[in-house]
Parts: sequence; structure tokens; C-alpha cells
Amino acid sequence: MNLFYIITGLVVLIFGGDWLLKASVAISMRLNISKIVIGMTVVSFATSAPELIVSIKSALDGFPDLALGNVIGSNIANLAFVLGITVCLSAITVDQSFYTIDWPVMMAASILLYAFIGFDGVLNRYEGIILVVLLLLFIIYLLRVQGKKIAQEIDIELDTKLISLSKTIFYLTLGGLGLWGGSELLIKGAIGLAEQVGISERVIGVTIVSIGTSVPELAASIIAVIKKEKAISIGNLIGSNIFNIMAVLGITSIITPIKVGDTQIITNDIFWMLGIAFIILPLCFIPNKLKFGLKEGLLLLSCYVLFIYKTVF
Repeated sequence: MNLFYIITGLVVLIFGGDWLLKASVAISMRLNISKIVIGMTVVSFATSAPELIVSIKSALDGFPDLALGNVIGSNIANLAFVLGITVCLSAITVDQSFYTIDWPVMMAASILLYAFIGFDGVLNRYEGIILVVLLLLFIIYLLRVQGKKIAQEIDIELDTKLISLSKTIFYLTLGGLGLWGGSELLIKGAIGLAEQVGISERVIGVTIVSIGTSVPELAASIIAVIKKEKAISIGNLIGSNIFNIMAVLGITSIITPIKVGDTQIITNDIFWMLGIAFIILPLCFIPNKLKFGLKEGLLLLSCYVLFIYKTVF
């Protein structure tokens, strides 16, 4: 029954996030907000909504390890599992912004998270405010410096057909209900399974929950590869990791400080996240410059299998 709750919760969360995304984009377009701003803010926040809702609810309900495990595990899954599968299907070439902007910002956010929770085991409100402010500054920088390039990518990414007002309200309502109901089911199932099997909520968070909340990124990346829009697939994953740390954990800790329960989050899991994030850069140059192919994909997937094995066993 707990597995049923988890699977149902994840499915409802994924659909809820998608419906919220459609409604958010439609509302933004009705307000004549530029597509660049929509793509960098509305879309990014909407696609991070499942992680955000799960993390906030977990922290408020007294399960902080589920909130942290969800984000850290999701960041590991995005790069090792999702990117690994994507480049095994088809090699992707990355551009200069990957190693000059995207990767350095992701690494900086990851290191900052470790600095905040690695020593005192708590992500406080003021630390959450710092994360959110830095994210806003990063978005402003991207809009000003890379506006033209981002506009071209968002033209591909966004479905620019304006849906009717009634449909927009319908999607907005469904999305909100989906995120709320999905998070309720997911957390109930995750905590129930942890108690039933006798493993920690942290393990459930960094494995089952994080894989589930990474499904939208996996789908988006595979679709990008199929459509031969490969630059978007890696940008989507790097951007998702940045938002997971700065927006999801930032906003959650502003609402309620997140205290680490299981110390393995800061002695094991976060180092896996930092390590996998770090190796993405040399893999970008060795053996093939600015290219991820089958070898890199298999290496990343091997890292993920090893991480899951070490975490569970």
C-alpha cells in the first residue's frame, strides 16, 4: 500500500507540475511578459514545483531528512541518472556557457549548501534568504548578459500557443490540487515505507522520492535529444540543480528552518552530490572536447548505481 501511495503521489505530482506550468505560461503571456523572463522564472519555478511542495511539506510535518534527501538525491539523479541515460541514447555537444557560467554556478551553489549545513547541521532562515537572493541575482545576470541566446532556446522550449482563459483556470486549479494531493500521498507512502522496511526517511528521500521527482527532467531531456535540441537537455539539468538548491531549499528554509536528522546526509550524500557535479567538467573535455557520449554516459550511470548500492546497503 505504501508503494502504491508513493507511485500514485509521484504520478499526480508530475501531472500537477505540468498543468501548473501550462497555466503559468499562459497567464504570463496574457500579461505580456517577455518569453525570456517567462522561461527563466515562471518555467523554472513551475518545473521545480514538485520538489518545492514535497520539501516544504516534509519540513513542516517534521521530516527534514526527506526534504534534504529529496533535493540532494534529485541533484545526483539529474546528472548521473538522467544525463547518463540521455547521452547513452545520443551524444550531445555543449557550448562555452556550460563551463563559463552554468557549471561554475551549480558548483558554487552546491558548495554553499555544504557550507551552510555541513558544520551546524541546520539550514537557517537567513541562509535561505541568501540562497534566494543569489538566485535572483543570477537570473538578472542571465537576462542582461545572455538575453538573446536564451530567447532562441526558449522559443524552442515553450509552446507559445495561447490557451483560453477557462482552460488556464482549469489547468491552474488542477495543477494546484495535483501538487497538494500528490505531495500528501508521496510523503505518506515514503514515511510508511521507511517505517515498514526499517530504513531511514533519508534513504527513501535520496532514492525513491528523488528518482520520481527527476522524471520530468528525464522526459524533457529525452524529448530534447529526439528533437535534436541537445543543448537544451544539459542546460535543463544544470538549471534544475541550481533551482533545487537555491529556490527549493532556500524557500523551504525561509518558511521553516531545516535541521539535519540523519548525519549521513552531510557525511555521505552531499559529498556524492559534490563529486558527481565536479566530474561533469572534466568529462566535458576528456576524451572528447565539449562532448558527452556513450562512454561518459556509462560512467555516470555506473556512479549512480554505486551511489544507490552504497546508500541502500
